[in-house]
Amino acid sequence: MASGSAWLSAARQLPLRLTVGAFFLNSGLSKRGADEATAESLQQFAATTYPFLGKHDAQKFVRLLSAGEVAVATMLLLPVIPAAVAGVALTAFSVGTLGLYLRTPGMRREGSLRPTEQGIALAKDVWMLGIGVALIAEGVNEHR
Repeated sequence: MASGSAWLSAARQLPLRLTVGAFFLNSGLSKRGADEATAESLQQFAATTYPFLGKHDAQKFVRLLSAGEVAVATMLLLPVIPAAVAGVALTAFSVGTLGLYLRTPGMRREGSLRPTEQGIALAKDVWMLGIGVALIAEGVNEHR
């Protein structure tokens, strides 16, 4: 029965892990060849909220960002990685992007959590947080 419940758990996780994993893989791979202007733009945007990110070379920042996204994708796409581990990685990454959304001026309508037109690209990342938390819960439930 334990084997059957493991398969059921994996089947429930599959749509979540595949969709967000493919999204992360695409995002991470697309940043690999970022030109200097793109790298500087991404770094400056991130550094407005997280100033420590502005202390390094922009190309290095983008390489690390790319590697981080590919690492999260790998954890999501490889079924041997436990759901809770993949969920923690995804949740941590999404908390960072939602921090950008919440703390960067112009991303939200004044006095509201509702996004402005510019904020939609980051506000939508709330789905990553939901998926990450769901995977953590699934992983914890698997080990009961």
